[in-house]
Parts: sequence; C-alpha cells; structure tokens
Amino acid sequence: MIKKLIPFLFVLLWSTGFIGAKFGLPYASTGDFLSMRTIANIVVFLLLIIILKQPKLTFKQVLHAMVTGVLIHGAYLGGVFGAIEFGIPAGLTAIIVGLQPLFTATLAIFIFKENITKAQWFALCFGLAGLVLVVSASLELTNVSIIALGFAFIALIGITLGTLYQKRYCQKQPLLTSVCWQYVASLLIFMPLSFMGEQQPVVWHVEFIFSLAWLVLALSVIAILLLMYMVEQGDASKVTTYFYLVPPTTAIEAWLLFDEQLSILSVFGMVLCAVSVYIVNKKSSNAR
Repeated sequence: MIKKLIPFLFVLLWSTGFIGAKFGLPYASTGDFLSMRTIANIVVFLLLIIILKQPKLTFKQVLHAMVTGVLIHGAYLGGVFGAIEFGIPAGLTAIIVGLQPLFTATLAIFIFKENITKAQWFALCFGLAGLVLVVSASLELTNVSIIALGFAFIALIGITLGTLYQKRYCQKQPLLTSVCWQYVASLLIFMPLSFMGEQQPVVWHVEFIFSLAWLVLALSVIAILLLMYMVEQGDASKVTTYFYLVPPTTAIEAWLLFDEQLSILSVFGMVLCAVSVYIVNKKSSNAR
C-alpha cells in the first residue's frame, strides 16, 4: 500500500519546486540560489551518510553518480532556471520539459529493450496534449529568445538522459552516497554560474529562508530519493509518465496560494494527464 503512494507523494513534492522558486528567487540570483541550495543538500546528505553509516562508492561508481548529477541536477535545474531568467514563459518551459515521457519512452526502447504498446504510445501523446491544455492559459510565444529555448531544451535533455543513465549505471549503488556525489557534481556547474551572473546581494527574508529550507528538505532530499527509488524499481518509461502530473498539480497549488485562475481547458488537460498516467502504468502492470 505504501509503495503505491510513493509516486503520488513524489508528484506532490516535485510540483512544489516551482512554487518554492517563485517565493525565493526575488531575494537571490539564480546562481546564488542554486549554489546555496546544493551546498545545503551536500551537508544534509553527509550527515545522513554518517548517521546511517552508509558505505562508500568505488571510483567508478563515483564517476557514474557524478554524470547522473550533472544531468539530473545540473542540466535540468540550471536549464529551467536559466530559461526563466532569460524570459521564457513558464507555460512554454513546462511543455518543452513535458516532452520527457515521450523522449524517454523512445530512448528506452533502444537502450533497455522496453516493450511499449500502442495503447501506451497513445496515452503518452494524450498526456502531452493534456499538458499543453493545462498551461495554455499562460502560454505566450512572443519575444522568446533562442537562448531561452536552448536552456529549456537543455533541461529536457538533462532530466531524460539523467533518468536513463541512473537506471543503467547507478542501480546497485548505495542511494544516499550516490545522490550526495550527484550534488557535488552539480555544484561544479552552479558555482561558476554564481560568479558569472549579476552580482545581486542575497536578501535573507523569511520567505527566502523558508523556500530554501523547503527546496532542500522536501525536494532535494525526499523527492529526489523517491525518484531514484522509482527509477530503480520500475521501467524508465513508466516512471517518467508521472512527470505529466506535475504541471497540473503545480497549477492547483498556484490557484490555492496565488489565486491564479484555472480555465476549463486546464481542468480538462489535468484529466487527460491523469488518464495518460493510469493507462501507461496499468498496461505496465498487466505486462508483468
């Protein structure tokens, strides 16, 4: 019973990342925000490793973990934050990153020889259509720069390849130690961004402190561990379909917290996303 709830807990926590960023970014630059978050992540995981006496990784395992970290944390987070910083609408970013389940399913066929039925392919396409409907109210295509689009596609490629790489090369690794090295690798990307960007002083407002603490504990610790666990236990294409549920969940949270409007099309899109995830996972279960 608890295992069945893990994907939905992951979606709920992962969706709050956009909310946390909205609260925290006005008080720090993207580079500073991500660097401080990552340093805090490393400290938390080091404490957990020491307290729980987790085993060390071999040199080869460390390299695999760091590649995963560069892709899942560095490319994905850096890409999303970079796209938003360069003016791309959040809705368009969500659609581009929302290509991940289709992208992952296609690659998984060749890498892991996963069998994906026609019904699952239709479900994945319906999920993408639902995603477009969810963010359609805020979708704007004017004045979108090539740089911003580039960052969004970096995020898409990073989270997709990172998930597949984790599935192939990091399955047998001690989870806490592996994720800690992932954050070390991502810090090597975020620190230069901190020095290269505009030198905006950090404002230690209560909203910034709370958002930073939430993103570290709820997102970078709990949600990431849940994602790694799901990738280890399930098919890559099956796991990534849950990302279809993230934008609808975020839209509901924004409606509750910021009084953002939900259109009928958005609600219908949420239903399509939910049905898509149900069909893909139902077919995967029956295949077993």
